[in-house]
Amino acid sequence: MTYLIPWYPALAVLILTGLLCLGMVAVATILGPKRPSAIKDDPFECGSDSTGTARERFSVKFYLVALLFIVFDVEAVFVYPWASQLTRLQHTGLGWFAFAEMASFMATVLVGLVYVWKKGALDWK
Repeated sequence: MTYLIPWYPALAVLILTGLLCLGMVAVATILGPKRPSAIKDDPFECGSDSTGTARERFSVKFYLVALLFIVFDVEAVFVYPWASQLTRLQHTGLGWFAFAEMASFMATVLVGLVYVWKKGALDWK
């Protein structure tokens, strides 16, 4: 059983989070609203009355723009650490290799951007 001793802190965290979740549910149940009404059950959307149904169809353009945002956001996640470590990489001898690798990555992303732009995916109509 001594091999389980390093796992005790993880078990303690899991128990603590479980108790915290149960405590929050209990407090919400105790302090929550007791008398529902039609006005309280009405959805609230930024201070204005809700219009339409919640099951409306969205344009494919919406999802395309969301995916493009994720792609270019992930690109920034890769570029920022590389840029912050570029001077250190130059001192280790990986400077030009790292630059060439990042240049090929940026070229690939740029080709994708040009393709999407030519297809008209960035035109919001």
